Amino acid sequence: METKELKITTNSIDDLNNAAKQILEFAQDSSKVWLFHGEMGAGKTTFIKAICEVLGVMDHVNSPTFALVNEYMTDQADTVYHFDMYRIKDPSEAFDIGFEEYIYSDNLCLIEWPSKVERLLPEDCTEVTIVPIDETTREISIRIV
Repeated sequence: METKELKITTNSIDDLNNAAKQILEFAQDSSKVWLFHGEMGAGKTTFIKAICEVLGVMDHVNSPTFALVNEYMTDQADTVYHFDMYRIKDPSEAFDIGFEEYIYSDNLCLIEWPSKVERLLPEDCTEVTIVPIDETTREISIRIV
């Protein structure tokens, strides 16, 4: 299978919804497990908020840092799961929340800090990397294998 990649540069927070639309269109036939890579403060949660807004999520979107997972409903009655694995010390902690059931549910799963649960992930994940260029500029790339 061929690898597809898209890179988008955003210059302000106002650009994020447009970037989210482009990435959702680009990845429409890809895996529903999306891995978000980027350093602390790169804008992973902020970009996930933009993706959820474009998808029509009706709930308040925030980082599930302590809960590990938030469940959101869209206006089309689709479910989106948002994970933040930053505080995971051992991948077995993910089992306690039923992680495998979520990622094999065929619902969109947006996972921050996926390296913490790498061995539990399916092989065909969609990878999103956010690289801060300066205070307001971000390079967002999505890679589909």
